[in-house]
Amino acid sequence: MTQAVAGNTSGRSSAGKTPELFELKSASLSLLAFVLKTADPAALDAELQAKLGETPDAFHHDPLLLDLSQLPAAVTADVSANEAANTAVRAEQGAEPLTNVDGQGQLSLEAEAPVVVAAAAEAVAARVDIAAVLPLLRRHRLQPVGVIGANAAELAQAAELGLAEAPDQPVRDVREPREPRVEKVVQQVIKEVIVERPVEVPVPTEAKTVYVDKPLRSGQQVYAKGADLVVLAAVNHGAEVIADGSIHVYAPLRGKAIAGARGNTDARIFAQQLEAELIAIAGIYRTSENPLPDNVRGKAAQVRLDGEKLLMEPLGV
Repeated sequence: MTQAVAGNTSGRSSAGKTPELFELKSASLSLLAFVLKTADPAALDAELQAKLGETPDAFHHDPLLLDLSQLPAAVTADVSANEAANTAVRAEQGAEPLTNVDGQGQLSLEAEAPVVVAAAAEAVAARVDIAAVLPLLRRHRLQPVGVIGANAAELAQAAELGLAEAPDQPVRDVREPREPRVEKVVQQVIKEVIVERPVEVPVPTEAKTVYVDKPLRSGQQVYAKGADLVVLAAVNHGAEVIADGSIHVYAPLRGKAIAGARGNTDARIFAQQLEAELIAIAGIYRTSENPLPDNVRGKAAQVRLDGEKLLMEPLGV
């Protein structure tokens, strides 16, 4: 039997540790403070109704501290109570009763004054009936959880009602405007800098002037596209020379000469011996049906535009 009990005991000791059923941890909670400035429950109820009656869910049972620091100073007990307390204290100490009281019934602050002051301090009364205030607050869905700024009598009453004592610390008025938050804004200024870089532009390698050094017979045509045309031999009847720029014929010009074929009105026709059967600049032309003027026919001359009119002028005059 003894061995069985010992075995059971061994079994219990080897079992695991019982898990904890609760823990205590530090926590912080931001609370509202209800700063009480009157001890009159009726006046307090009227103002609560005026301010919170239309918004019953404004706080919704939010916890708060009952701040009694703004109430008027506490009223001490009467002189007779102080005298009785002082007499009892002196009797316990074997001293004679204190009889030094002035004509107005006030205790004299002489050698025995510290005893009287101590008795008066213990006789400070509560400034407000907390039991009458709590139902008013709870009716408007405010939930007091503690008191602050209370004297000894008020703390005792609060403890009986289940309210805790909060440490004395300055409580900021919830209506106090917060200091404006100043944010430093750093703006980055970006200056646009124009960097000039040389860009190589390809230069066309094709010639801007087309040269012809052989005579042109009837039916032959030469076109200097995008260029001037220089002919170093005769342009016979029936041959045709065309250029987008100017035409230079250093020989007899008897065929057709068309300069400024794409509308270049600044193009000109130069001939060492002008006998052309057709001349034209930028679409303005003249044929052999209208004979050349005597001052240029068969002579060195140039043809250019003057407005919309072909102007023929002799060279070297």
